[in-house]
Amino acid sequence: MTGTFPNISISTERLVLRPLDEDDVPALAEMMNDEQVVAWTDVPQPFTEDAARTWITEYAPAERQAGRGLDLAVTEFLTQRLVGIVQLGKTNWHIRSTELSYIIAPWARGEGYASEAALATAQWLLGDQKLERIELRTAADNTASQQVAQKIGCISEGVLRNACIAHVRTEDGTWADVRTDFIVWSLLPEDLDGAGEQLADSGGFTSFSDWN
Repeated sequence: MTGTFPNISISTERLVLRPLDEDDVPALAEMMNDEQVVAWTDVPQPFTEDAARTWITEYAPAERQAGRGLDLAVTEFLTQRLVGIVQLGKTNWHIRSTELSYIIAPWARGEGYASEAALATAQWLLGDQKLERIELRTAADNTASQQVAQKIGCISEGVLRNACIAHVRTEDGTWADVRTDFIVWSLLPEDLDGAGEQLADSGGFTSFSDWN
């Protein structure tokens, strides 16, 4: 069984998740150069606006069309400012599973945006898309990401030892790789019972078939 994710807009009380577009280039580039993003992800550094444009216009559409994943911009409902991204990857349509990850801009952290966006995405995946498993992987020392997984109802399944490469600042100001563990989390349809109470009923999500 193969498939692709539809173009989608997901609304919560405070956020709108939608496809990335070229207007997001400056904000996306700025967010990807943040020290916390560099520490816990493998995005190339420095992350230029050309790299952001390539991601938006080439990589993200190719991933969706091939059925491998989906990249969503997370924006504030009131200001339309880019809060972060939610990314789905390594999608397996036969077993109906996908891996979910999230990045939040430094100015927007501490507001609960990551858990709000992740939970809304999970509800859509396990409900509308009929997926049976969502997987998250968090670096062993990335407590903020682990808290998001816990808030949305994920169950910790175990540790992949030495499976993650994080990055640390060296004395000369450059970045060096450091190996650490991955904590594996999963979210199944039955895990969502009661998990959505923290999100206000704001009309759910809406599909837009004309977005490419």
